[in-house]
Amino acid sequence: MQPGASIESDRDLLAYASTDLQTVYHPTSTCRMGSDQRAVVDPELRVREVENLWVADASVMPSVPRGHPNAVVAMIAERAARWVERAMLA
Repeated sequence: MQPGASIESDRDLLAYASTDLQTVYHPTSTCRMGSDQRAVVDPELRVREVENLWVADASVMPSVPRGHPNAVVAMIAERAARWVERAMLA
């Protein structure tokens, strides 16, 4: 198990952490979806105050999911495709 017996002090542990660790989290929630005016995109993923621009990725999630976001992102993309198609055909 990492880092192993070579870690003998807090300084060793910090050195290990700064060179060998990386995040396993998936960035999300940087372009939050919502009904309130603070949300970047509305509930149909349209960027507020910008015409014909949608965001359809993990950034629109209002909060970080507990599980892997892959299925959620696929669902977001599927819904967004329908909304964009509807808007473009209108």
